[in-house]
Amino acid sequence: MIDSRVQEVCGEFGLRIIPSTRYPDIGETRAPKTILKIIRKRGEDHARWVIRTIMETANNKTLADEMALWAISDLVLAYWDDILADPSAWFEVWDSVPVGRRQWEIQQRLSGIVNQRAALAGVVNRHLYERFDAPQPELPLEAGQ
Repeated sequence: MIDSRVQEVCGEFGLRIIPSTRYPDIGETRAPKTILKIIRKRGEDHARWVIRTIMETANNKTLADEMALWAISDLVLAYWDDILADPSAWFEVWDSVPVGRRQWEIQQRLSGIVNQRAALAGVVNRHLYERFDAPQPELPLEAGQ
């Protein structure tokens, strides 16, 4: 049985929950247990931002699997003040990054080698950092490097 909080959050943004035996299509998830863990750990409002990030940005409606849900949750946590200050900028970044493609690349090359959740969060963080944080000056290289 799927927790009513998970059903409510997913339903609010049109994310369909499917059986774990089926391969998810666009706008579908078979990870309600992951969403419930996120709700229990970080709250329903936080989970709403995770699902909203998936469902309201271009080319990201296939990201509702365990790895992506947790990576997005980590980034929502890290950028919470920035999201509140400028939600449209948050969505603009997610619209501009081919996150699904990056996730596939991580799975192809890094599976079994590094934590894929952290790798995906790191890839997207690069773009979020460029948007929300002041650029750092280039450090000069020492002679011979």
